Amino acid sequence: MNLLNIFPLSSSSILLLIILVFLIIFFINGSSTRSSFNAPPSPTPLPLIGNLHQLDLKNFYKSLVKLADKYGSIYTLHLGLQKCVVLADYKSMKNALADQGDIFCVRYATASDQSVSAKLGMTLSEGEMWKQLRRFTLSTFRDLGLGKNSFEEKIIEEAEFLVNVFKSYNCQPFLPNEHLGVAASNLIAMMLFQQRFEHEDEIFKRFFKVLEKYNEINATEMIQILNAFPFLKHLPGNHKEFIELHNEMNTLIQPLIAKILEQLTEGDVRNYVEAFLVKQKEEAGNPGSYFHDKNLSRLILEMFAGGTETTAVNLQWSLLLMVKYPEIQKRVQEEIDQEIGTERAPRMEDRKKLPYTNAVIHEAVRFANVIPIIQRSNIGDTYLGGYFIPKRTWVMTLLWSVLRDKTQWEKPDEFNPSHFLNSEGRFVKRDAFLPFGAGRRICPGQSIAMMELFLFFTTLLQKFKLQAPAHVTDLDITHGTGRILAPKPYKLCAVPRQ
Repeated sequence: MNLLNIFPLSSSSILLLIILVFLIIFFINGSSTRSSFNAPPSPTPLPLIGNLHQLDLKNFYKSLVKLADKYGSIYTLHLGLQKCVVLADYKSMKNALADQGDIFCVRYATASDQSVSAKLGMTLSEGEMWKQLRRFTLSTFRDLGLGKNSFEEKIIEEAEFLVNVFKSYNCQPFLPNEHLGVAASNLIAMMLFQQRFEHEDEIFKRFFKVLEKYNEINATEMIQILNAFPFLKHLPGNHKEFIELHNEMNTLIQPLIAKILEQLTEGDVRNYVEAFLVKQKEEAGNPGSYFHDKNLSRLILEMFAGGTETTAVNLQWSLLLMVKYPEIQKRVQEEIDQEIGTERAPRMEDRKKLPYTNAVIHEAVRFANVIPIIQRSNIGDTYLGGYFIPKRTWVMTLLWSVLRDKTQWEKPDEFNPSHFLNSEGRFVKRDAFLPFGAGRRICPGQSIAMMELFLFFTTLLQKFKLQAPAHVTDLDITHGTGRILAPKPYKLCAVPRQ
């Protein structure tokens, strides 16, 4: 039985129906292609699917780089029924996020974002909610001593735990990623709950595994297609698992919040969650308050996601690169030995005395490029590079291209610590070093992340010679796939230095 038997139509009706379908497709697709006057150039889109046929959804950022080579550093891309503008160099990113920071001041919420967030927390909220939550978070961090000696001591203590874990392998090969993740997560847990977890804690390990899986699914082809065709959220697919993992993470943190609530004393705020709960009580009579349970849960998940995996992955890259380039590792260790010695723990005040080590850390972050794309949107009509960008345009800033911009870096595709050293061997900052974004939406934890990277890295290099397992003749430093670009899984041997 076919449709014509169910719905008998004349030949003229069928022709009219076909024309109508094509008109609908043309209207849907054409409305997105017939952009405003002087819009950025675009590869020719197909009806309905746009430019999806030209993209490798498993290596999405690489497809954007290739299109930038052909269409320029500012171009339009059609993702199914969605249209976005891609910024693919330092100049265009600076123009948008820094010079026009008051315009490009919101995060674009994709369909996958909306399925788990509903514009809560700091990442996706905007307007007054974003202002209040960000102001509260930054002031609370300051009050708790983040960026000061008290938090530095916590990092040093966690680095010591990490050293003991590495020693426990007795020079045998091991995967460092889980241990680096737990160390980074523990620092977030200390900020949020004033509690650290052992590396073998089953609940904490489960949370980290769920977070890894959550980020992995967030970069799958199905999620990319969902963002192109939001109506597909009603169909089966791994986007359902994406929501389930988000809900599981939320469930895992609830007992920690409940425990703090039971012990809450308003006169002695010791962690972020306590500060939030105190603020929540203060605003109990305000029906429009942003300090409610859903925002608290979302903020906790954002801080774990933003402060755990990116720090851990940057550490993975840093250690891998030291194994790959033993001559650089040796030079770092010689500088540490000369300026700090082998016994005293490295401190932030040592950074000025370790210009080469500092350059290696920054170059590892640049080369790793762990977050290749950030999403933004503009709250008003504006121009970029002479092109008109209508209000509420989906803007993809390609950080990959910024950190590998040939006009900003001498050897952009190589691991080269000299990018951050002058002719006298002193550390120099680079304007295009923007791994945390720029403008009003820059990551609020960037200074904390760089502090963690410096103290973890210098401590591990002070204590161990890192090398590949005996059977490994060459290490792969090509990037993996995903929303966060971790290196391909590798094992290393941590040999205690005498």
